[in-house]
Amino acid sequence: MEDENQTKDHSPEHNSYIHMKKFKFIMLIFILIFATAGVTLLALSLGGESPANVIIQERKEFNKLYQAYDELDKNYFQEINSEDLINGAIDGMVNALGDPYSDYMTKEENDQFEESITSSFEGIGAEIQEREGNIVVVSPIKDSPAEKAGIQPNDKIIKVDDKSIQGMSSNEAVLLIRGKKGSKVDLTILRGEKDKEIKLTLTRDEIPINTVYAEMLEDGVANIQITSFSQHTNEELEEALNEMNDKGMTSLIIDLRRNPGGLLDQAISLSELFVPKGQKIVQVEDRNGAMEETIAKTADKIDVPTVMLIDEGSASASEILAAAASETANIPLIGVTSFGKGTVQTQKKFSDGSNVKYTIAKWLTPKGNWIHEKGIKPDYEVKLPEYANLPYISPDDEWKVSSTSEEVKAAEEMLKVLGYDPGKVDGFFDEKTEKAIQKFQKDEKLKTTGVLSGDTTVKLMTKLSEHLKKEDPQVKKAVEVLTKDKKKKAS
Repeated sequence: MEDENQTKDHSPEHNSYIHMKKFKFIMLIFILIFATAGVTLLALSLGGESPANVIIQERKEFNKLYQAYDELDKNYFQEINSEDLINGAIDGMVNALGDPYSDYMTKEENDQFEESITSSFEGIGAEIQEREGNIVVVSPIKDSPAEKAGIQPNDKIIKVDDKSIQGMSSNEAVLLIRGKKGSKVDLTILRGEKDKEIKLTLTRDEIPINTVYAEMLEDGVANIQITSFSQHTNEELEEALNEMNDKGMTSLIIDLRRNPGGLLDQAISLSELFVPKGQKIVQVEDRNGAMEETIAKTADKIDVPTVMLIDEGSASASEILAAAASETANIPLIGVTSFGKGTVQTQKKFSDGSNVKYTIAKWLTPKGNWIHEKGIKPDYEVKLPEYANLPYISPDDEWKVSSTSEEVKAAEEMLKVLGYDPGKVDGFFDEKTEKAIQKFQKDEKLKTTGVLSGDTTVKLMTKLSEHLKKEDPQVKKAVEVLTKDKKKKAS
């Protein structure tokens, strides 16, 4: 069989004189899509409006595409924009794969994608994906407006500024959600199985791509959170480990909760810190079944007892790290079942700055498990308390005696968790609720009005977040497991 990349002899029937407008369309199609598919251009003339004599390798499967373009070019009631049609054709081709992780990005969309893994950007700070026609949150970024607003993994964003985004690609949605620091955006979300819409107003901010956060807990337990895998995550983790070692680290929690993943090479670099030399880190299988194994090469490993935290927002690269550490180094996993993304993507950037990102393989754990759409089950299943899922309350709204709403009910639940007595938690702002708000305001040195709005709302949600961090049952379980491990080694 002749190699498609080799030049073929063509009879005169295959040579065509093509009008310049159609020629430009075909050339753009070839440049953007088919240059990597074995198309050979033998002669090329771009000068003026005169016909160009072009010899191409015949690809009958594209005849219908050309016919559709010609039909629209000739008969559509307005002048067509060739670039828009080309972008639409490529986008449609990628969407036809039915793969939420394959996307065609225009130059503008690609620039934003590259921003998200290389530097800071301005927006709300949430990783999203298109799933069955819906825009779904994979995970909010730590300390971002999205996290502060209470946006959670698996929330469906259905409207942006009252514009429906159902049916949009994730790239199209990102262009609407992102914006200048200080500007506001209204989101309408659906959570869980409830049909009730939750409306949030978020103020966009600069989202720095710091991916590692470290703190020292009691008894030498270091807690290091990795929020994503970007270009400098490995360096950031090394700095964090050095800092924790200087503070007397005797055991370690690696927190991968709400980590939506990122760069594969970074996941491999971090896995090297745990996977024994000579053992598998990850296996990548292409569509022909060919398997490529990545083997741990270094002997230097973290030598203190370690556990890892995972949840439903832990995806992709974070699952690679968790699975590798669990299956090869017996590092316990604590939390709830992870997201379940077991595929690998690459990208092809075109000369005009656009980009197609597509799936090239699936990855398997060291023991050959494919966790796609199943996730990784933790060794210790520990759920967060129900109040961790309470919705955001907008500080711009004002709630007082006789008010009734879901936001009032959420506030009552928050007050109860924090030790105040709001009366019956029913969404009705009565005198007991007012007294609880007044006591909260007095304790927090706020103006005592008994009205929930502004600074009072912000402080209430902040105190709840601090309470959750202090009482975090997943971290407590991690400390318990590490303590038992240290006692076992000492005995």
